[in-house]
Amino acid sequence: MSFLDPTLNQTPRGWRKVFYINWPLVLLIIAVACFGFLMLYSVAGGDISRWAQPQITRFSVGMVIMFMVAFTPISFWRQVSLLAYFGGLVLLLIVLFFGSVGMGAQRWIDLKFIQLQPSELMKIALVMALALYYDWLPPEKVSHFGFVLIPLAMISLPAMMVVVQPDLGTAILLVASGGVVMFLAGVSYWYFIAAISAVVGAVTAVFMSRGASWQLLNNYQYKRIDVFLDPSLDPLGDGYHITQSKIALGSGGLSGRGFMQGPQSQLSFLPEKQTDFIFTTLAEEFGYIGSTFLLILYTLIMIFAISAAMKNKSRFGALLIGGIAATFFFYFALNMAMVMGLAPVVGVPLPLVSYGGSAMLVLLGGFGLIQSAHVHRPK
Repeated sequence: MSFLDPTLNQTPRGWRKVFYINWPLVLLIIAVACFGFLMLYSVAGGDISRWAQPQITRFSVGMVIMFMVAFTPISFWRQVSLLAYFGGLVLLLIVLFFGSVGMGAQRWIDLKFIQLQPSELMKIALVMALALYYDWLPPEKVSHFGFVLIPLAMISLPAMMVVVQPDLGTAILLVASGGVVMFLAGVSYWYFIAAISAVVGAVTAVFMSRGASWQLLNNYQYKRIDVFLDPSLDPLGDGYHITQSKIALGSGGLSGRGFMQGPQSQLSFLPEKQTDFIFTTLAEEFGYIGSTFLLILYTLIMIFAISAAMKNKSRFGALLIGGIAATFFFYFALNMAMVMGLAPVVGVPLPLVSYGGSAMLVLLGGFGLIQSAHVHRPK
């Protein structure tokens, strides 16, 4: 029988693992990253050394990490899942007491050669730990109340540690990704209905309490909500970022202003144009067509990841792929919603496009786990 015969009940070994890599997924990741290099070159005014070159270097290192992770048996990653989770918690504690401060937040550990952001590592470590938990738990106990509390605690602990940094965007991603793993594991939908109802009730109570004797938020916090709903109330203050972002999005039109021709980004009206708001630069220069093309690439990545999860007969592997795919989805969905004014500005980068080290390397490591689960899946 041929080694590549799918009926063989074994996983590939040695160099033959190359044949089992999900190469379309690899090519899609490279395509999105090249989009990012192009935009970073543009927002730097044609200076490749400012943002594009460091990003290319990080991406190259990240691709090496991805293949190293992919060629490592998934059984190894299963064994170290809890170690990764508790290691992430320790790093988050170090950040709380000794972390570097930047832009009003304490989120990083200065390693001299890189600013490590442990909350990025926790996004993947949490998914690994939850996948391990539900792989260990018998299916008939998945929806038992006592066994639901354990993953809720696993999600809540790092989320609360991240909120106090403060980093609301990452905390939302942790909760959302963890919730997806629980859903995929088969937890009763009634728990999710109860959680959504509680959130809706809390938001309703916040708005109804305004001006009452039992007002739940301070007046300045309500002002921030007002500005989020209508940025024109404070166009030079809290509403500046989203106002400039909407101007850039609208000015791009159907086909855009042209490469390196966007006035909002080139004249530095657009804040954080190389990180959180890089999507608006893309929309301004390449318009609706360019934005849609990037969204199509993201969608194809999701399709290949979901397909790999559905084909994987290992419970741990399937949940791991599904959880990491969900994390990737929430990355770009929240960023795009944020820059379009559909969600608060919470500082979530556009995956594989925004300038940054920790997010890029961790995300590529996550794709390495997807590949590992795919390469070493039961035949």
